[in-house]
Amino acid sequence: MWREFKRNRVAVAGYYVVVFLVGVALFADFIANEKPYYVHYQGKTYFPIVRGYFEKLGLLKVAPELVNADYQQLSHQGALFPPIPYRPSMVNLDVPFARPSRQHWLGTDRLGRDVMAGIIHGSRISLSIGFVSVGIALVIGVILGALAGYFGGWVDLVVSRLFELMLAIPTFFLLITIAAVFPPSIFLTMIIIGLTGWVGIARFARNEFLKLRSLDYVTAAQALGVSNRKIMFRHILPNALAPVMVSVILGVAGAILLESGLSFLGIGVPADTVTWGSILNEARSNTFAWWLAVFPGIAIFVTVLAYYLVGEGLRDALDPRLRGLR
Repeated sequence: MWREFKRNRVAVAGYYVVVFLVGVALFADFIANEKPYYVHYQGKTYFPIVRGYFEKLGLLKVAPELVNADYQQLSHQGALFPPIPYRPSMVNLDVPFARPSRQHWLGTDRLGRDVMAGIIHGSRISLSIGFVSVGIALVIGVILGALAGYFGGWVDLVVSRLFELMLAIPTFFLLITIAAVFPPSIFLTMIIIGLTGWVGIARFARNEFLKLRSLDYVTAAQALGVSNRKIMFRHILPNALAPVMVSVILGVAGAILLESGLSFLGIGVPADTVTWGSILNEARSNTFAWWLAVFPGIAIFVTVLAYYLVGEGLRDALDPRLRGLR
């Protein structure tokens, strides 16, 4: 499968973009942060970014001499800062709506917060919501799809009607309604998107289980008295996962779009959390600040496009009719 996937250069390009974006999300604190990698202060050397992780975990006590320290104004004997020396929530009212410059590569918003830092850390929020919500959808979709495809009959009928019911409900408006009722929360946004995004995965799983349940190795397992649960999840599921993963990858792209849409409307995530959608929301009321619309818009477009390219490439690689055509 990987050999077939690599023949699709566009899909491979999308794969590398996804890997790059995941890397940016994982190391966001080391790319955009007001804290230095290291600082030499009063004869001692500190590593504030790394130390911060251990302090949050309770493994280290906060250094009293550096509590709430402004490292950029600190009288130190040497320090090395990240390429973007700002955190996304860092307010500087002296530079509201600053245009892109050497100091702020992608400009600032109305509170003087650095847009580049917001986009970098926003990738962590968007990808986290995408992965976790699709993980929830994967569990629900695989279980329901497996039950419908393996048992068929009335079970398949009931699950299929449930598919139709979920497809009849406008997902985005349902998300808006639920998000407007409950307090803004990243965790809640993950759950909402996951609970409403499992239908595509379930349909893929159902089709694969319908196809695989009649194969010889399944019939042999049934003849040997193996339980249905073991047949479904130990024998059939590993062979059904590859096509299901196509829907999972496309689902991540859809979840990122949904989260960005909710943030754009000012619901879903807490107001103090900077996301791609929240930056776009500021551009709506400040149309002269074109950078607030262009740069997060490009981030969303490139991310969603990359996931779709990977999903399409994986689907083509799994299609035996297309093998050898590239």
